[in-house]
Amino acid sequence: MKLLKLYPILLLSLTIILPACSEETAEEIKTEIPVTPDEPDIPPSGELLMPCDAQATEQTQRIYTYLRSVYGEKCLSATMANVNWNTTEAGHVYRLTGKYPAINCFDFIHTHYSPADWIDYTDLTPVKEWAEAGGIVSLMWHFMVPATEDSGNYTCSPTETAFRCSNVFKENSWESKFFYAQLDKVCATLLKLQEAGISALWRPLHEGAGNAPSGGTAWFWWGADGADSYVRLWKLMYSYMQQKGIHNLIWIWTVQNNGDEDWYPGNDCVDIIGRDLYGRGATDSYNEWTTVSDRYAEKMVALSECGNLLDGRTVSARQASIGEQWSSKGARWLYFMPWYDYDFNTGAATTNVMCDNDFWTVAMTRNYVLTREDVKHLSLTSK
Repeated sequence: MKLLKLYPILLLSLTIILPACSEETAEEIKTEIPVTPDEPDIPPSGELLMPCDAQATEQTQRIYTYLRSVYGEKCLSATMANVNWNTTEAGHVYRLTGKYPAINCFDFIHTHYSPADWIDYTDLTPVKEWAEAGGIVSLMWHFMVPATEDSGNYTCSPTETAFRCSNVFKENSWESKFFYAQLDKVCATLLKLQEAGISALWRPLHEGAGNAPSGGTAWFWWGADGADSYVRLWKLMYSYMQQKGIHNLIWIWTVQNNGDEDWYPGNDCVDIIGRDLYGRGATDSYNEWTTVSDRYAEKMVALSECGNLLDGRTVSARQASIGEQWSSKGARWLYFMPWYDYDFNTGAATTNVMCDNDFWTVAMTRNYVLTREDVKHLSLTSK
């Protein structure tokens, strides 16, 4: 997600016709009464599939095996926390549709402030409550760094900081000291989650290439020093977490543009490929899915972020509905996760201008879209 978007603080079935919806084609308005999909067979413990981490916990293997079993046949629904450590958007979807999404993604964006009276990543309550209710946990990290060594201002943007990715590898540099201090804080939370039996999808250092492959610039500091430094940083994080004994993660790398293959860390430390799309039509979205799926044929491919494209707070292009992408075109995303942007300036704070309500009300009627109820057999309480 670009930084400017971060801070808006099988049974018989009957065919029915849904009310008209601006997102859907006439063909997509026709749908089946949703039914709970058959629970895919999960092999016994000895036959579980192993993610890239050869020491992955059994719970991590169970989730990874499940994802593999549904990929191409079902699509998991997902929501992003509203800024950091909450399930606010998931609650919004439930109020709209009567169903919770299968996945909720939490963000370590404010790690540099934690613990504080308003954010404390050592408090696992929101994550544990989500997991114990049957949801799959996802985690990402908008890794904020100081504008300068002693600054109290923090940013992800390489144009707003003197922090250099390449200096992380230099012992005793201020960048190295800050990087490891923040990484240790995140690792401590991940270890607590692991001790609680909670595994997670993990999408760090996302959109690393930015526009660099097409002659532009990286959007985040972790990609600003080029592909070599980025890949080295990813592998450093991966190996450091392994050394810390963290084995409850399924690793997601985000492809951003055609031509960013040099930013790919490698099959041995990536499980899922994510693609972030905003304001794309159904055909364009399908073409993106096809391109990424062909390029990384051994990996599952997810719509790791999506939403309307905004010009300020005005929608300039709408993201195609999941039905248009899936049914009309055939984009078989592993999961889809809309972003959020609430227009507090106009008093429309209850309206997410980046994801229309009808995107959700229609998506959650699709019998190929999985909800929290459909994945709860993976949760801790069902073991």
